[in-house]
Amino acid sequence: MDRLNSKLYLENCYIMAENERLRKKAELLNQENQELLNELKHRLSQGNNGGGNSSNPRGKNSSNSAASSKSKSSKK
Repeated sequence: MDRLNSKLYLENCYIMAENERLRKKAELLNQENQELLNELKHRLSQGNNGGGNSSNPRGKNSSNSAASSKSKSSKK
């Protein structure tokens, strides 16, 4: 019985350590995500203030590249 308890205790310690590691990783990823979102919002607000089509950084080529990809795949 003591051996089983010891084994379960060690397994529980391992799980708690892994949870802590994952919690820290999730916190860092969330922080990075927030920074990227703020940067995107900043870029979009600059584009809207500048006027024109600058809110779409790819310009008109983005729709053309999708059409050209379709035509390339249909030729195969």
